[in-house]
Amino acid sequence: MGLKETSKFLSLILRHKPEVIGISLDEHGWANVDEVIKGINKTKEFNMDILEEIVRTDNKQRYSFNEDKTLIRANQGHSIPVDVELDVVEPPEYLWHGTGEKYVSSINEQGLLPKSRLYVHISGDRETAYDVGRRHGKAVIYKVLSGKMQKDGYIFYRSKNGVWLTKNVPVEYLEMEGDE
Repeated sequence: MGLKETSKFLSLILRHKPEVIGISLDEHGWANVDEVIKGINKTKEFNMDILEEIVRTDNKQRYSFNEDKTLIRANQGHSIPVDVELDVVEPPEYLWHGTGEKYVSSINEQGLLPKSRLYVHISGDRETAYDVGRRHGKAVIYKVLSGKMQKDGYIFYRSKNGVWLTKNVPVEYLEMEGDE
């Protein structure tokens, strides 16, 4: 199993199913590093060097260690209820959400919903949103009227890797921009 596949497996463990390797996360999403290594090592070669390389080289900065590297967690994207201790942050006037064309009718009816995640993930710039949208087919970009949402009482968070998070985005705060 290559580093990319191992990273995906780590993501599954730390975001969705820690029980697949027989561990649990604390209320803030932290897992004991020794237990993670031991659990993954049951089925594939895995050690601290590999774990550190995954954390260091992950281009989306999905993971964080605590100060002494005894604990690790995913920064966001959980489907299990954890509090990753996000700070409330005032958003800029606009944020962007990239998606695939196949989701447009649902979004136009219901707005942005977290689905299986705890929060809706929003990008700080249009280019990143476009890249996210392309992963789902033909990209469609929505401008999120985040400044207006915040004035209307919606709360925004920003994860350690720069992704903007909020519970939902109602239709009236979305403007569809189409694709490139």
